[in-house]
Amino acid sequence: MSAVPELRITLAGAARVVAGGTTYGEALEADGRSVVAARANGELRDLAAPVAEGDVIEPVPVGSPDGRAIVRHSTAHVMAQAVQEIFPEARLGIGPPVENGFYYDFDVRDPFTPEDLKRVEKRMREIVKQGQLFSRRPVSDEQAAEELAAEPYKLELIGLKGGAADEESVEVPTGGGAGELTVSDEESVEVPTGGGAGELTVSDEESVEVGGGELTIYDNLDAKTGELCWKDLCRGPHVPTTRSIPAFKLMRSGGAYWRGSEKNPQLQRIYGTAWESREKQDEYLHMLEEAEKRDHRKLGAELDLFSFPDELGSGLPVFHPKGGVIRRVMEDYSRRRHEEAGYSFVNTPHITKEGLYKLSGHLDWYADGMFPPMELEGAKYYLKPMNCPMHNLIFRSRGRSYRELPLRLFEFGAVYRYEKSGVIHGLTRVRGMTQDDAHIYCTRDQMRDELKSLLRFVLDLLRDYGLDDFYLELSTKDPVKFVGNDEDWEEATETLREVAESEKLELVLDPGGAAFYGPKISVQARDAIGRTWQMSTIQLDFNLPHLFELGYQSTDGSRQQPVMIHRALFGSIERFFGVLVEHYAGAFPPWLAPVQVVGIPIAEAHAPYLQDIAKKARERGVRIEVDASDDRMQKKIRNAQKSKVPFMLLAGDDDIANGAVSFRFRNGEQKNGVPVDEAIAEIVDAIERRVQV
Repeated sequence: MSAVPELRITLAGAARVVAGGTTYGEALEADGRSVVAARANGELRDLAAPVAEGDVIEPVPVGSPDGRAIVRHSTAHVMAQAVQEIFPEARLGIGPPVENGFYYDFDVRDPFTPEDLKRVEKRMREIVKQGQLFSRRPVSDEQAAEELAAEPYKLELIGLKGGAADEESVEVPTGGGAGELTVSDEESVEVPTGGGAGELTVSDEESVEVGGGELTIYDNLDAKTGELCWKDLCRGPHVPTTRSIPAFKLMRSGGAYWRGSEKNPQLQRIYGTAWESREKQDEYLHMLEEAEKRDHRKLGAELDLFSFPDELGSGLPVFHPKGGVIRRVMEDYSRRRHEEAGYSFVNTPHITKEGLYKLSGHLDWYADGMFPPMELEGAKYYLKPMNCPMHNLIFRSRGRSYRELPLRLFEFGAVYRYEKSGVIHGLTRVRGMTQDDAHIYCTRDQMRDELKSLLRFVLDLLRDYGLDDFYLELSTKDPVKFVGNDEDWEEATETLREVAESEKLELVLDPGGAAFYGPKISVQARDAIGRTWQMSTIQLDFNLPHLFELGYQSTDGSRQQPVMIHRALFGSIERFFGVLVEHYAGAFPPWLAPVQVVGIPIAEAHAPYLQDIAKKARERGVRIEVDASDDRMQKKIRNAQKSKVPFMLLAGDDDIANGAVSFRFRNGEQKNGVPVDEAIAEIVDAIERRVQV
């Protein structure tokens, strides 16, 4: 008998020798619950797969980002199996993991009802309890097509293998910097990419079905008999058995176009969530309950801040007077800080001839995100989707000297994006928006210091608006969608990495997430309930200055090309407004509150006294109203609390006699007999210090 071959591997940083045929699970001594997969040489693998000579192996804990994604993907398979058992006519679409959960698309005759979801979830729990095995099986294209002949959408994916649309190409705008599209993980699965006209591309990580070099099918097998229970086209990896799924819940269902295009059939999508423990799932569900209370769409209507009239069209908000006050205060403070930081304010038009975006390359890469052109006087005009090309025209409108650099241009510029109707979401995903857009032109010698001061400026300004829990994300070159040379990209990326690390914040890599013209740092901010929002973006660009032939006269008289930095602090005013509404649950700090103080007379006779106080307060810049309605005092207090007004000033006979007020706070606390001047001073102090009360 021949000896069993020995394999040399590296495990936990130490060299080991194992017998041939040893699986990753055996090498890791994994139980399939706390560790659900292996990472071998940087690639995720099933625990049941055999190790290979020279493998460098790490465990994938169930609570890690990759571990959660694997659990969620496996749960999507269990859900699809349950759906097809209950609804045999259901045809399968795709079922990837997404942020905080998973979904699967189905072609069914009728939309799913809440009762259907209960039946599916019940069957899923039975499948999990059975402990079915996930078994990976490589297949040829022909074999996959034969086995899945009854699944037309799977056949389409098989046909796409190795093509430009790597898998279920339903995704993804790259990046989210100044002049770019920005989406969350959940949104990204429905958005067409900014590739060439009609072209769809996705990252390797999103290719959960046919993204690998070979096609594979995962069989769900009965743990006792080995009998086939269900199968799906899938890249994997998966948890070892369905018992390795600790906690899950189906959330909702809705319509979704196949591969994100309205030209394709509308399928029915079921969303679910899955976690490494019931405790983590309960935490998430509690967060969702809190998020529902904070939903800016609901609060926007209740507080009379903004609306979305049907007559205007989807994704086009209007701001009401109270919302207009908040927006004006946000913009005015930002303007003041930018003026102090040496920015020059510019304005650009809302439309442009197509040649501008041909020159910049945006029509090549972002045509799908732009509104269709208008034909005027024999030329095509586009609504402006980003401001950077127009700022380049301002720079090159005359000769520039090194003495003018860095030149910091800033604009609250209105832009328009053709977002798919299925991904529009309140103020956080709109079609018409205002970007607080800046473009800085500097020399190569200046760029590091400029980037460091710019990042510090961004973080300080976000803190002023009440966001102070950050981490940074560094998005690097997409290997397909880019302009320029590798040397410039490497220099730009390493410069941004150095700048990001200088702030001593957590830095997370986003491989391939950059815009086509340069890498970017994005500031990710956590709100009051721990959700992460992409806020400011800073992009370093050596390429658009080249395309626009920008130049300046250097110290030696030669013509040199400037470096261009793109920066959006809020992202868009609308989106930042929506984030702040949810962060504060509508209870804005006094400096941002549309009404900072309400005067409440105990009786009608006390109203003139409060009107005189209001006049004094307005002279100090306080936004104050006096409730002179016929409502009783307690109802007026409730109305002010419902409107989330920070301060209430109450007055009766004793207050008038003593030149005082009762000073009531939003949380119900009250100080009586406060002299009027002292009360106004306390209000003004809170406003000027931008504190929450």
